[in-house]
Amino acid sequence: MHRSAHFRHTAAGSLLAAAFLFAPIAFARAAPDALPDIAVAELPREGREVLALIREGGPFRYDRDGVVFGNYERLLPPERKGYYHEYTVRTPGTKSRGARRIICGGPAQAPDACFYTSDHYRSFKRIRE
Repeated sequence: MHRSAHFRHTAAGSLLAAAFLFAPIAFARAAPDALPDIAVAELPREGREVLALIREGGPFRYDRDGVVFGNYERLLPPERKGYYHEYTVRTPGTKSRGARRIICGGPAQAPDACFYTSDHYRSFKRIRE
């Protein structure tokens, strides 16, 4: 076999093997009970304030608050498109929106479930009332 053909064959095989090896991780969907909990009292003060605003219907501090959250990371339980909405939890000392968010699913002022992330969607905790 020619050297470049052998390399292409080996590289393609390695890519295919990696795809099968990591596919379950990449496409895993969160079960509702699989996420850790965080009590409302454990949220940062700014998070508790945002949660209260969600229940009151606003007004919210940032223009993007209330927009649909796509759950593209698939870390939250799977739901229909448009089910989840995101809200910014202000981070003191930052000029931007920061990394903290609350994501709620269901009716706007009486959500079925809310989740907190302090690391911009890399991990979530279910907010426990």
